[in-house]
Amino acid sequence: MISTRVLVASSQQADLVEAWEVVRDAFGEHDVPSTLMGVTVLGYDNQLVEIEAVAAVLD
Repeated sequence: MISTRVLVASSQQADLVEAWEVVRDAFGEHDVPSTLMGVTVLGYDNQLVEIEAVAAVLD
């Protein structure tokens, strides 16, 4: 994986930290440059988190 971006529909830092801990645990030791942002709203009703992961595939 090359990078991740995590968007959390919250202005509370504790919510961002909690979401980040779940993402970090899921990806384990594979530490990559990441962006964590709090936003006011996401695209779907009741959506709280959006994760974008960019990966490279070697031939």
